Amino acid sequence: MTNPEYPGDNPLVGLVDLSVQRLLSAEPVAAVKFTAGRVITDQRREREVIDAVADEARAWGIDPDYVRAVFRDQIDATVALEHRRMAEWKRNPAAAPTAVPELSASRAIIDSLNRTLVREIALRWASLHSPTCAIHLANAKSIVIDARRLDQPLRDALDAATQRYWS
Repeated sequence: MTNPEYPGDNPLVGLVDLSVQRLLSAEPVAAVKFTAGRVITDQRREREVIDAVADEARAWGIDPDYVRAVFRDQIDATVALEHRRMAEWKRNPAAAPTAVPELSASRAIIDSLNRTLVREIALRWASLHSPTCAIHLANAKSIVIDARRLDQPLRDALDAATQRYWS
């Protein structure tokens, strides 16, 4: 899916869109794991990601604990999507993917998105910690959901992935 053009001046639209792009990685990763018979949860990889984004946060001069919490939510939402897709494929094996990308390629994309997400969090730090954050976040999610035509599972995942942006 191409990146849509977003109207308006909401400072959080780009951040929310990056979160969606990260969530969209669930499908190719689930496909790799499904065809290889691998489990979804990879605690070692999750720790590596959380540690890497905390290091990025420190490099940007922002609170690494905040970034850890945001990424914990992002990972949990992505894992939930992976579980959903794998359950669908188990119920309907004919719908399961036959050609899948290399896991290393998906991980490279995810790692790049992670760095970009941390940069965007740093650039939007003041907005994320302002009294108007909840309003901007709700509006940004609405804009991105409409522009990307997200289905209900992705909408639910986006809510979960962004739940601590303003808390």
